[in-house]
Amino acid sequence: MSVSVQIGLLLALATAFASVLGFLYKHRGAVASPRVDMSRPLRTSFALFRNPWYSLGIVIALTGWGFHVGALALAPISLVQATIAGGLVLLTVTADRLFAHEVTRREWIGVALAALGLAFLAATIGDTGDEAHSEYEVARLVTYLAILSIAACVVAWLAVGNVREGVLFGAAAGLFWAASDTSIKALSGNLGEESALAILIHPLAVLIAVASIAGLVVSARSLQVGKAVPVIAVTSIAANALTIAAGPIVFAEPFPNDTLGVVARLAAFVLVICAAALTPAPVHAAETIEAR
Repeated sequence: MSVSVQIGLLLALATAFASVLGFLYKHRGAVASPRVDMSRPLRTSFALFRNPWYSLGIVIALTGWGFHVGALALAPISLVQATIAGGLVLLTVTADRLFAHEVTRREWIGVALAALGLAFLAATIGDTGDEAHSEYEVARLVTYLAILSIAACVVAWLAVGNVREGVLFGAAAGLFWAASDTSIKALSGNLGEESALAILIHPLAVLIAVASIAGLVVSARSLQVGKAVPVIAVTSIAANALTIAAGPIVFAEPFPNDTLGVVARLAAFVLVICAAALTPAPVHAAETIEAR
């Protein structure tokens, strides 16, 4: 594995920790704020920033976003997202040590699954870890981004008034962020080749901004109307699973040549995503706020 890829994966771990903290603080602030009105999404979303906990969560999340951009520029997208998905198990330690939450047996099982999945992943890296794999076919990228964006809009539309509104909005947020992350990876290949202005006005940069803001608004709504455990788990799984899939589908990241290697690589991704699902965010703080 090249040094640049190793640095990229370290940035991915930092992204995972920032994501954990950001989600915890955003949830605490969102449930104590006026609800986001999807008929006036931007105006009502800005009201969330009056809550200091939500604002702190956004600052932490933006820091993590910066780490994420660096990770995607240096390492293959599937390895970055698998690391972030596995890093979600940092939530157990964070919740236990920093937020005084009791860590359940289910959450520790998630830690074990993530460790096993990342071990499989490390054993099957092969040529994938030699470079960033930022090249893509325009038609394939556009098709993938269009599918993600349309799916995100449809799921968000179906969520309104649904009995599972929170979970569906969480899934929509994950889809929007998967489109944004895939676009970031594609645009990272232009770094050093084009001027800063050219990158800022690139169509992918516009999509990154729109998808990121849409994901932020929908995520805030999901945290307000749904329980933290299923909402954060579904959001993370949707974002990570679909961004991981972009590796071989969009950026032609190589799979191991032998059958055993392919099975181990697929098992690694499945275990990491299962670990993310089994390691939900604690809701003690939110429940205290809602009970007042």
